[in-house]
Amino acid sequence: MSIIKKMIVLVSCALFAAPAFAAGAGGLFVEPLVSYEKGKSNIDYPSPFSNSSGDIDGFGVGARLGVHFAEVIFVGLDGRYMKPKFKDSTNNMNSNSSGYDYGAVIGFHPPVIGLRVWGTYIIGGQLDPEEDNNVDVKFTDAKGYRVGVGFRFVIVSLNVEYQDLKYDNTTLQALGPFSS
Repeated sequence: MSIIKKMIVLVSCALFAAPAFAAGAGGLFVEPLVSYEKGKSNIDYPSPFSNSSGDIDGFGVGARLGVHFAEVIFVGLDGRYMKPKFKDSTNNMNSNSSGYDYGAVIGFHPPVIGLRVWGTYIIGGQLDPEEDNNVDVKFTDAKGYRVGVGFRFVIVSLNVEYQDLKYDNTTLQALGPFSS
């Protein structure tokens, strides 16, 4: 069983953007962020369910931690925690969910121009919708990528990202009177 989740993270506001905590021409950076995500999902359920489509929509928080070199290249770790609304067409789920993902990030930001671009390879994560209509499902082992572009204003960065995730494992925790 798998779920493919394609999301467009519409707005990600990085408070205290990378250069704000930078020391000299290179060094460590800390970049906390607040995000809003809106996306589509495709779920491959086993029999007797049919394949499904759905929506994911909600807010999250996260951070990037890493190092930058010569005020131009940055590398680090990217971690996110989110609380989106999860909707699924096959079993009419419409529930709150919680999830997280993490990965390695590399990016480029010229020191004078506020434009930044980056890519993240997502190496793990999960999405756990709450039970709805007697169905409780959990998606784990997220893999995928995220690419983004942003513009930095002093210590705040406004970003737009595209994300493509696949959850390799799906656990059906409860179905009607049955539970795992």
